[in-house]
Amino acid sequence: MLHRLQLGQVPPKPHTVFKINEELLYEHCFTRLGFDGTYSILYHFTPPHALEQEEVLALHPGFAAAENPAPLRRRHFRTGQITTGGSPFLARKRLFANPDLALWFAVADESDPELVCNADADELVYVYQGQGQVETPFGVLPFQAEDYVYLPRSVIHRWHLDAPCRFLIIEGLSGIDIPAYFRNASGQLRMDAAYTHRDFQTPQWRENKYQGPATVLVKRLEQLTRLTYRHHPFDIAGWDGALWPFVFPIRAFQPRIGQVHLPPSVHTTFTGPGFVVCSFVPRLTDFHPQAIPCPYPHSSVDCDEFLFYVAGNFTSRRGIDSGSVSFHPMGLPHGPHPGAYEASIGTVRTDELAVMVDTFKPLMPTAHAYGIEDPGYQMSWKVPTP
Repeated sequence: MLHRLQLGQVPPKPHTVFKINEELLYEHCFTRLGFDGTYSILYHFTPPHALEQEEVLALHPGFAAAENPAPLRRRHFRTGQITTGGSPFLARKRLFANPDLALWFAVADESDPELVCNADADELVYVYQGQGQVETPFGVLPFQAEDYVYLPRSVIHRWHLDAPCRFLIIEGLSGIDIPAYFRNASGQLRMDAAYTHRDFQTPQWRENKYQGPATVLVKRLEQLTRLTYRHHPFDIAGWDGALWPFVFPIRAFQPRIGQVHLPPSVHTTFTGPGFVVCSFVPRLTDFHPQAIPCPYPHSSVDCDEFLFYVAGNFTSRRGIDSGSVSFHPMGLPHGPHPGAYEASIGTVRTDELAVMVDTFKPLMPTAHAYGIEDPGYQMSWKVPTP
């Protein structure tokens, strides 16, 4: 996704004999788009595909079907009302979905008890609260609040929590990537991109200490299956390639500013087929003498907007708290609450921190979302009659 990495030991050339202590290692090709996309090659001490047992389970406990969001309205949801604990993989609840992505939220107070695997989608996990590390075949990724954690589809992993965590999970059903226009012709991040290669935290390699057997809880088409492998999936001598998990701190994003207010697309951080993920971070505001820093009213003609508020002063909204989600669908305009537009004139800095997902197909809430909805949000723009 970003650039080639190598951790541990690999042979001089792929698909050739590779021995350590006279033992032949097993090459494991981890590829996208069949064999035509990004890939990495891992080298196992034991066969990575030796399956001992399977156990077919129920649907993921946090799954809920997406529902037509009738009537058409602007909506507000309070994730602070989600209190159910558990492990990061099983405690998550599906809040929104469309054919391109799903948005989940997890309140987790314990580590994953076993290895897990999402075979449905790439995961981009925003760490709203908490800290810990994610253990993967590629190495260990420490994380903390305000980090994005990227896990490619089908990467076996385990979340270890050092404190209770709250996560926003973005599932890209056809992948999640870096915006193409951030790269030069060689694939390197351009010097005017919104971040640099150095901003991405790569896996930390640990020498193999894993022995099997091991169970892996896999989600595929929302169905859970527990697979028992004869050997541990992390018994790896080394790997190389361009497909690997990473951590990106949201505050490493370098926002653009202009003389007048720029559209939110300048905050695009990641993309996927049918959606973009944007990061709003503290920044200077527009510098034209007559600039209006507050976002202008906008009609969502081709996009549904999901906005997760993290921290700061959300000047364009009232009644919004940290952990709130606003949902502004196609078909009606949205904009600042009464008084916010005028009050923003003269401000020189904004301290908001938020994650936005814009989708190009209708985004539909689930029963989990409706259960935490603020019913008065639609009419909160109404100006009281004198």
